[in-house]
Amino acid sequence: MANESGAATNGSGRPYSGFNGQYISGAWRPGKQGGIREDTDPYSGDTLAETVLANVDDLDEAYRSAAKAQIGWAALLPSERAAVMLRSAAIMEARRQEIIGWLIRESGSTRFKAELEWQFLHSITLEAASFPHRAEGRILPIDETGKESRAYRQPLGVIGVISPWNFPMYLSHRSIGPALALGNGVVVKPAEDTPVTGGLLIARIYEEAGLPPGLLNVVIGDVKEIGDAFTLHPIPRLISFTGSTKVGRHIGQLAMSGPQMKRVALELGGNAPCVILDDADVEHAVRATVIGRYLHQGQICMSTNRIIVDAKVYDEFVDRFTAHVKGLKYGNPSDPAVAIGPVINKKQLAAHLAHIEGARAAGARQVVGGDPEGQVLPPHVFVDVTNDMQVAQDEMFGPIAPIIKVDGEAEALRVANDTQYGLSSAVFTRDQERGVRFALGVHAGMTHVNDHSVDDTSTGPFGGEKNSGIGRFGGEWILHEFTRDHWITVQHSRPAYPF
Repeated sequence: MANESGAATNGSGRPYSGFNGQYISGAWRPGKQGGIREDTDPYSGDTLAETVLANVDDLDEAYRSAAKAQIGWAALLPSERAAVMLRSAAIMEARRQEIIGWLIRESGSTRFKAELEWQFLHSITLEAASFPHRAEGRILPIDETGKESRAYRQPLGVIGVISPWNFPMYLSHRSIGPALALGNGVVVKPAEDTPVTGGLLIARIYEEAGLPPGLLNVVIGDVKEIGDAFTLHPIPRLISFTGSTKVGRHIGQLAMSGPQMKRVALELGGNAPCVILDDADVEHAVRATVIGRYLHQGQICMSTNRIIVDAKVYDEFVDRFTAHVKGLKYGNPSDPAVAIGPVINKKQLAAHLAHIEGARAAGARQVVGGDPEGQVLPPHVFVDVTNDMQVAQDEMFGPIAPIIKVDGEAEALRVANDTQYGLSSAVFTRDQERGVRFALGVHAGMTHVNDHSVDDTSTGPFGGEKNSGIGRFGGEWILHEFTRDHWITVQHSRPAYPF
């Protein structure tokens, strides 16, 4: 049962509240910077929370708190850390509708997308619960008499997480959950549009699950105040960032140029090609590509950004795709029938309108469109697009679909790879092995055969190539990212030294 706001009212206690400041050192309090930022619903414009912002002193306290708490946390038995993770997963189940309600109201998620994000969130939590028992060391062979060579796997210490607004809860927790499970402390800086789902709501869940105070901290402040300081602070050993390539490049430079070099895990922009080969099941490709382009208004790094169609099936694909898109309902994201809700803010809306005008000016032909209603932008489709147009080369991050005609498989692959990005991609063909061969030629971290480009699992190696990032999230890959190898040798006998 849920109340009008979508918050849980049965089975999980009272709905969470008090999202008006920081969570530092186990305490909920206002930030010391003193300014207030309104957190608003992108569809209705209603104020959800007013956050009193943090300054660099708050940030310093958060990092020091995490470092202090991490020592005892890492020393716990694996089963003790796993138990906290499992309790948090159970709380997520009990508060499922409350979490979904927050995702709809704060990030403009449609109900389908919010439910999907909850599934991702819950799945990564269960996966992380297995990590305490999977962080294994090794005994290594060594050609020295009486000597033993060991490789220990240890936590990094403290990890800083900077998360985006599009899948705020999942993209925060895919770093937070594994980091904690592996014995690290965490400080999170959520996106300014989603402070609750990107951080504070997660902190409430872990507080209820019994996570030791101080281990997880959420700091919300202006980029000018704490942005660079978040990465330059000497305590974090790794910065996990999900967001734009421009900002990710800056964070990477800071991480290497500061007083203490640190690791980075960067999941950045994308320009996913979806290739429809000449033997594709066109109807299947249409349905999948519509999801790949318009899920969450196209505000996903893996969204199908370019639809590349073989000339032999181009007209049929365009006709079917256009007809399907015209039938999509847009508007209030809380309506289960709505496929397209609001974009996150007015700045993003303005950027989308500029891309639409730019596509028209460049000679692309608009076959579906419409004027925005508030921050809801109806789906747009452009045909006669060439790959050098800005609408094809830029990451749209909105409900705008450019369709490109190509002549044959070789040209399709060349066009697919003609981008600075290399995150996700997709290819459609009735010959699965042909699809795999094509996929292996794509310069991307991920390619999906006969499925859309927006795919993620808690166990797969999620990440990109080229300007789409460094490192991998998920499964054993994130386990290795968030730990370090410590080589230790033990000399069991007295050797004969040469001098």
